[in-house]
Amino acid sequence: MTLQQLKYIIKIVECGSITEAARQLYITQPSLSTAIKELEEELGIEIFYRTNKGVSLTTDGSEFLSYARQIIEQTELLEQRYMGKKPSKKLCSISTQHYAFAVNAFVELLMDLDVDEYEFTLRETRTYEIIEDVKNLRSEIGIIYLSDFNEKVITKLLKENHLVFNLLFEAEPHVFISSKHPLAGKNSVTLDDLDDYPFLAFEQGEYNSFYFSEELLSTVPRKKTIYVSDRATLFNLLIGLNGYTICSGILCSELNGDNIIAVPLIADEKMRIGWIANEKSNLSSLALEYISRLKKVIRGYGYKVP
Repeated sequence: MTLQQLKYIIKIVECGSITEAARQLYITQPSLSTAIKELEEELGIEIFYRTNKGVSLTTDGSEFLSYARQIIEQTELLEQRYMGKKPSKKLCSISTQHYAFAVNAFVELLMDLDVDEYEFTLRETRTYEIIEDVKNLRSEIGIIYLSDFNEKVITKLLKENHLVFNLLFEAEPHVFISSKHPLAGKNSVTLDDLDDYPFLAFEQGEYNSFYFSEELLSTVPRKKTIYVSDRATLFNLLIGLNGYTICSGILCSELNGDNIIAVPLIADEKMRIGWIANEKSNLSSLALEYISRLKKVIRGYGYKVP
């Protein structure tokens, strides 16, 4: 086993593909595949599942990656201390549902980061893909929510993939609407109030189950529904069509402006929003700092954080 082989494993996980990893490492794909196969044979474990869609970590592979990252990190510290080697780029990857507070915390983290180089990924994506990202350690943490409706299904999926859910806060349901919406002046709204307006939701692609929906009350029949894939489009449609979406209620005016407001929705469901991590991984200092920033931002909106 060599340090180079450990770096190969880390790069493949970052890329999600042996072919792409080989391209970025400036070696041939067969050479990289051979190096990984030799390492697996030496250790007596299978690190990657190989399919036509790419590679994913096995359970043994997830555990091995955690150790590999620690070894490479400690090696770099030794090289910096005794060989005067320049520190490598700070790396961190996060996957999240479409939450303003997640972006806000990310901005605060980077604004205070005192390093010359970094390479971060903030991936606002679908619920199932967040779970896959954290399962395969493409992201250190993921941000999702649980409710009475989806908890049994999501918790089972997390357990099967060796992921752990950590509660950040519990939120009463709200709706995001335009500040010029006919309902904007109300102290709270009901689903009946919203019946004639378009409901906007994030599409979930191949895994378009109600259980993976980012919005509470996803099974309620509606006259008009529009599915979107990004937050900017959703906000534009909220304004242009007097649409609405169901959310946690946290909105950052510094990042999103004053054209969108949050109004409490009268409903029995609540959102238990938290972060997930692979139980076999050790979070980096940057990931831990990001979680700290998340809690700080959430407390700033008046929520209790465990």
